[in-house]
Amino acid sequence: MSVKIITDSASDLPVELIATYDIEVVPLLVYLGEKEYVDGETIKPKELYANMRAKQVYKTAQAPIAKFVEVFKKYAAEKRDCIYVGFSSGLSGTFTSATLAKEEVLREYPDFTVDLYDTKCASMGFGLVVLKAAQLAKAGKGQGEIGEAVKFYTGHMEHIFTVDNLEYLFRGGRVSRTAAVVGELLNVKPILNVEDGKLAPLEKVRGSKKLFPRMVQIIKERGLSLAEQTIGISHGDDLAAVEELKEIIRKELGCEKFIVSMVGCTIGSHSGPGTLAVFFLNDKDPYKKETDI
Repeated sequence: MSVKIITDSASDLPVELIATYDIEVVPLLVYLGEKEYVDGETIKPKELYANMRAKQVYKTAQAPIAKFVEVFKKYAAEKRDCIYVGFSSGLSGTFTSATLAKEEVLREYPDFTVDLYDTKCASMGFGLVVLKAAQLAKAGKGQGEIGEAVKFYTGHMEHIFTVDNLEYLFRGGRVSRTAAVVGELLNVKPILNVEDGKLAPLEKVRGSKKLFPRMVQIIKERGLSLAEQTIGISHGDDLAAVEELKEIIRKELGCEKFIVSMVGCTIGSHSGPGTLAVFFLNDKDPYKKETDI
């Protein structure tokens, strides 16, 4: 029996890939006022972004310990070895929930084997790590080899992204009120990345026309063997922008393989509509031949 790959809903993987590789997804929670939603189940990104454009404000919460206990117990009872590939602990307490759940389940099932990996990644950057693990599991690889691949991917995953409106980052404490107002007035577009599992500003670009070319230049500077990679792109309900950016990446970097998904409700609640992110490796993928898609 192959190793079971478990993740959470902040990985933003397309549902068809989740089904193809039989990935178990533990959902985070989203709140609108006092109403609770289950990310990806009782609320979908389209609804969330439409409501955000109508000025509704969402909050989020980590995946509950009880949900992880439920999932881990299911596979413990089946005597199935598992790997949980988790959302960055720098952005959510979800990894802590998984850690506490593991401790609880081991008291009842001391022989249960579940390895936990904090990816320090988010959205499709996180999702690409999960996908690699799932591909290796489907190929029959063991926990050790899958774990090494997860560590390689988490250590070499780049996140380059922008947001359409700095107001959402202000609400999440990522920029000051002054920066948000000035950015809006001066048409300043931020470019951000992820450093040690946390969001970090990288550059500011004046004017939308300069934004995508500069993002692609940064990708070119940071990436390695980009034309051989599958590039991840996630977006806040803006497929037109995705197609525009993909065309520049194709032309400038020679990339032809992409996985595109909408930023899910958990991360989208903080980044907002119009978010656009690109994910890629800054090193050659030693597992490519075994897991190419």
